[in-house]
Amino acid sequence: MNLALLGSTGSVGRQALEVLDKPPLVLTASKNAALLEEQARRLQPRLVCLEDESAGRNLKTALADTPVTVRYGAESAAEAASFSGADTVLNAISGVTGLLPTLAALNAGKRLLLANKESLVCGAPLIRKAREIIPVDSEHSAVFQCLQGAEPDSVKRVILTASGGAFRGFSREQLEQVTPEAALRHPTWRMGKKVTIDSATLLNKGFELIEAMVLFALPYEKVSIVLHPESIIHSLVEYTDGAMLAQLAVPDMRLPIRYALTYPARKPAPVRPLDLTAQGSLTFAEPDRETFRCLALAERAAQAGGNMGAALCGAGEAAVEAFLAGRVGFLEIEERIERSLDNTPLIENPSLDDILDTVEMCKRAC
Repeated sequence: MNLALLGSTGSVGRQALEVLDKPPLVLTASKNAALLEEQARRLQPRLVCLEDESAGRNLKTALADTPVTVRYGAESAAEAASFSGADTVLNAISGVTGLLPTLAALNAGKRLLLANKESLVCGAPLIRKAREIIPVDSEHSAVFQCLQGAEPDSVKRVILTASGGAFRGFSREQLEQVTPEAALRHPTWRMGKKVTIDSATLLNKGFELIEAMVLFALPYEKVSIVLHPESIIHSLVEYTDGAMLAQLAVPDMRLPIRYALTYPARKPAPVRPLDLTAQGSLTFAEPDRETFRCLALAERAAQAGGNMGAALCGAGEAAVEAFLAGRVGFLEIEERIERSLDNTPLIENPSLDDILDTVEMCKRAC
């Protein structure tokens, strides 16, 4: 396997580097030039790409003493995704900027390992090659594993599990007092800031519902969500005969990353084994959609289809950025998303330009 690793300086990208059998041919990052330079010197890829142009020019100068080729600019990640020397692309970019590299990888016929949620949430109307995508998110990796060998007609529904985030059990009055520092303390997973906040609002689980619909060609009615605070069962598939298959493991992203990289083989991963006797009980509950309204808003976008996923992503990115900067409160995230969904005209069969325009319009409105 010759890998292009997109988003190598982010949480998933850094964990991917821990479980690779050989160095990637390509590395990309958005702004973290210092870490990308360290990775490039250590791993000696053929190509590195940086989205930030100013930092990219400096990086090119810094790496002039190496054989590494440096590209920079907004289009560089898409260039990396279609790099001729790579047969596999792991898209671990955070945010809507991951959409164009996903499309570039698919159009170039690459094997795509996908950790970028927004590619499917925004780009669902454009993704026609989902069978070429191997999911990296723990929930979708679990479903993917439980579906191996199954006939499509035998699947009754997919059940995605959710930890509930940092504020499971909170009232809306308590949520009004939430600070960015508190929201970033996820009880289970090691993730980037944006995903951690989305987990706290349950917006992340709404994204994952739409992802599951696209990846596994399922209607909205066949995807369910259940709270599972222990994060041991990563998702389940219920079959028409009443049987349920579940994938269990410790909550460590290196495991689904490793599985995607080695699929269809299973190879050892640097993850501690799950001790069922030490784990104790596993619990489940319905999500509280009235308290955590971002989930209900995401479900609304999932049912509407078209460009509503793009509106959800654009508004979500801008609202979370404002929250992390201290400009808005925690509950204002959902208010801004709802306003964007209310004010965005539905385009049932959007083009790529329609999707990108919707994202930018909702970002500006937030």
